Amino acid sequence: MSPSFPPPDKSSDAAMSRRNFLRGCAAFGGLTALAASLAPLREMGEMGDYTSKEQFLQKYYKELTPEDMTKVIARIEGEVQRQYGLRPHVRDLKPMDGVEFVYCLNLTRCIGCRKCVHACVAENNQSRNPEIQYIRVLKMPHGSMDVEKGDHTYDAKQVPEKGFFYMPVQCQQCKNPPCVKVCPVNATWQEKDGITVIDYDWCIGCRYCEAACPYWARRFNFTKPEIPRERINPNMAYLGNRPRKQGVMEKCHFCIQRTRAGRYPACLEVCPVGARKFGNILDPDSEVSYILREKRVFIQLKEEMGTSPRFFYYFDK
Repeated sequence: MSPSFPPPDKSSDAAMSRRNFLRGCAAFGGLTALAASLAPLREMGEMGDYTSKEQFLQKYYKELTPEDMTKVIARIEGEVQRQYGLRPHVRDLKPMDGVEFVYCLNLTRCIGCRKCVHACVAENNQSRNPEIQYIRVLKMPHGSMDVEKGDHTYDAKQVPEKGFFYMPVQCQQCKNPPCVKVCPVNATWQEKDGITVIDYDWCIGCRYCEAACPYWARRFNFTKPEIPRERINPNMAYLGNRPRKQGVMEKCHFCIQRTRAGRYPACLEVCPVGARKFGNILDPDSEVSYILREKRVFIQLKEEMGTSPRFFYYFDK
């Protein structure tokens, strides 16, 4: 005798059918949307751009495991090699324990030669066409500390000019950075050594950080950056001077590829008059600690903004 079963519940079947159908549609729609979003990335890749599916699907920097980062670095090195025909050395350099970097700049000594500007461009693989510069040197009239009166377009045949002093301005690496607060995707943050960094793979190019910065220290890549192959610096850092792409922000990061490896920033090394000093403020015997104790320090730029910069200007006594 065959077993008897209760008659099927057609309403339940109908409900399950609708639920399964909607679930299937959602899954299919999600896959279709993902495929559609990746289509232009494939086209960019074929044109030799940096954007790739791997970059698009990359996890947030702070969530990357060492194995993940190894793969990311290999991808970046491969992209640079395809673009420029040379193999770079990319590192993910971490902050050192017991280190907080600060910069001190002697306004008495600076002569406005702009060698720091050009050394920065060369070291940090900044676009040459159009040329992006992280440092602006302001020509200031004697007796004024109002940066709004500064002229960064001066074209003197010889510097320094009588009646003026010079004030280089770059990212101030603030303790209370307004740029970090406004980023909607956490693509920029402050690390424990005081450096505010940008993950170029995570930046969406909204430019909120640029608007929030009171020092005009951030730069946006409106066009695809151009760097001649022979001018590429192959010694790179993930959060530092690796090549950027169109549509992302960038800025001074205290030459992270150098300073976290125990070297000075490029702008300091090239200064012909020794106006720039850099070091660890947590070390009482460091040169910067001595300067802040002993020199006539013009505290911080726009200190009334409450940003607490780690960039100090001072005069000789």
